[in-house]
Amino acid sequence: MAIICRQHIYSTAYAKQLRKAVILSGIAKRVTTHTFRHAFASNLLLEGSDIRTVQELLGHVDIRMTEIYTYMIGNSQAGTSSPIDTLIINT
Repeated sequence: MAIICRQHIYSTAYAKQLRKAVILSGIAKRVTTHTFRHAFASNLLLEGSDIRTVQELLGHVDIRMTEIYTYMIGNSQAGTSSPIDTLIINT
């Protein structure tokens, strides 16, 4: 008969392992677990994802919270593209 035990993980365990990995990798910048959230949102917007979709994925109730990422990437038109862009790329 197998006994099933649950191993609890402290909320700080992931952050500690991330800190250790950053130190071992030699990355000089400050990296936190929230860094991945920012990178995820920024990359989605840079790739042209709709801001409402990003809002939903991040769990923001207010669109203004998501709009912060458009200012961070320096692109107030994130999520939209001009039809001329596809013509230039396809030629």
